Amino acid sequence: MVEVKLPAALASECGGERRLAVDLPPEATLGEVLDAVEAAHPRLARRLRDESGRLRRYVNVYIGEEESRRLQGLATPVEGREVQILPSIAGG
Repeated sequence: MVEVKLPAALASECGGERRLAVDLPPEATLGEVLDAVEAAHPRLARRLRDESGRLRRYVNVYIGEEESRRLQGLATPVEGREVQILPSIAGG
């Protein structure tokens, strides 16, 4: 079981849910976790990945305390660790 945490800005795409439980095998990758989340919440898919399936550049995904781009990206094994999705915030 992998827990996916979402900020309030993305919860509206999941019926207001801020935590999603994803039941996958222990060797699942981040890409597989996102596939499962996006299958259950298709509106969220457009906010997380581009047309080629890559994470949008303004979306940061943490596996445990590590940012996924500093690991193996979508190929990073999650191994039951918490996944947190955080869109970048810009302003001035």
